[in-house]
Amino acid sequence: MPFDPQQRYVHLAEDGHAIELPGGDAFWSLPAAQMEAFDLGWLVTEFECSEDWPNWERHPEGDEYVYLLTGSVQLLLELPDGLQTLSLEGRAAVLVPRGVWHTARVSSPSRLLHITRGRGSEHRPVRADAALTMAS
Repeated sequence: MPFDPQQRYVHLAEDGHAIELPGGDAFWSLPAAQMEAFDLGWLVTEFECSEDWPNWERHPEGDEYVYLLTGSVQLLLELPDGLQTLSLEGRAAVLVPRGVWHTARVSSPSRLLHITRGRGSEHRPVRADAALTMAS
């Protein structure tokens, strides 16, 4: 049956099975023990973004596929040799390497599709001084 990918996520298990899951807050508020069941395999999510991401994130267990469906964003990657800004407009995709901290500045309301491994994902807030660096 068709479903709205913003309201339902999909977990692609390592054994080849796909499981449809409640999306949004219903997924992210699951108890840690339930979330661990989705650490192996790949999580497919879609988000609507109307403002800059409040956090940096990284995924040490795998690369992340980020697909801009509509809108315009600047994806910032914190690489060993400095901050790299990738401008995405209309429809575009990026592979974020495993373990690279990344965040996004939203230039216009956007919809993004993400495919990543959940295990070990980390988040840290975008600090005011980092926001100034991003603005330059």
